[in-house]
Amino acid sequence: MQTVYRAENLIDAHLVKDALEAQGIPAFIAGEYLTGGVGQLPAMDFMAVMVPESSLPQASAIVREVEACLSDARLAIDEDRGLDDPLGACAV
Repeated sequence: MQTVYRAENLIDAHLVKDALEAQGIPAFIAGEYLTGGVGQLPAMDFMAVMVPESSLPQASAIVREVEACLSDARLAIDEDRGLDDPLGACAV
């Protein structure tokens, strides 16, 4: 298994994992359950989405698309554009 994405939080990790699995790429979130061990401290750099080495090139392209969508959605929220569904335009 190879790391294809390092997640800032559990939600991002699952968004990437779900996008990969929707394209038929098996994915695993390493460190998912470590977040409960740190209590109320911010959990940083604990989670990584992993895929089989043979799927790495295809998975990397999908991750780039998801990262672009997440970046656009965060920007829209920060700018308070009033979007009802900031991720709605993402078709990953």
